[in-house]
Amino acid sequence: MNGHTSEHQLHWETSPWPLVLSIGILFLLPFAFSFYFVYSKPVMAVLSLGIGVPLTVLAIAGWISEGVGQKDEPGFSIAAMPLFIVAEAFIFVAFFVAYWVMRLGAPFWPPAGTPEISTGVPIIMTIILVSSSFTIHFGEVKMERGDKGGFLTWLVVTIILGTLFLVLSMTEYSHLFAEGFNFKTNSYSTAFFSITSFHASHVLVGIGMFICILIPALMGKMSKSFVKAASMYWHFVDIIWFFVVTQVYFWWAL
Repeated sequence: MNGHTSEHQLHWETSPWPLVLSIGILFLLPFAFSFYFVYSKPVMAVLSLGIGVPLTVLAIAGWISEGVGQKDEPGFSIAAMPLFIVAEAFIFVAFFVAYWVMRLGAPFWPPAGTPEISTGVPIIMTIILVSSSFTIHFGEVKMERGDKGGFLTWLVVTIILGTLFLVLSMTEYSHLFAEGFNFKTNSYSTAFFSITSFHASHVLVGIGMFICILIPALMGKMSKSFVKAASMYWHFVDIIWFFVVTQVYFWWAL
């Protein structure tokens, strides 16, 4: 084991970012949701989000920056990502099972107070997200061929498509809020916003990962293992969306 490897391993063993990320997620999810839905304290929920969001973004950026630009050793990123994906998949399964129990046990569906939800927008969102899986794949191909310019181009296109997906999600939310359809309207609205926003948060994390790869890449620093792990995560987000769009958008009125 050479000196460089020892320093590299020590650097990862003493990383502070996992702890920072854990604290950020703690404020971002359980604290914010508890303050808003359990204790009816929206101001405290906003303050919790104000702490959680910056900490989460900072931790993701710091954690990725530790690996990007280092010597491109295989490490554990590619092997660990499937384990992380499986853990996240079980969380989505819990959401879907809760939704199925409500949906199949309800005497009629959708519940009273549910407006007509357009299926046109989610179709467009599906096309955008599927396209982004192809663009990041094209970026990987360019990276393997040593075409830095091509890789950066497809990476930027992927970031743009992911951002457009989130913009459409927020636009749809604003229309539904304007019609009085929000988190507390009925059981379907709770499931709808919980599942779709949880998926949107994964899209946001994916975009953050790509930005954290893009910035060092523009300076000539790039880790192939990080790119492959991030791409693997993005394909997972894409696959989960098929379950979201079919179950939450198209099955709700059947």
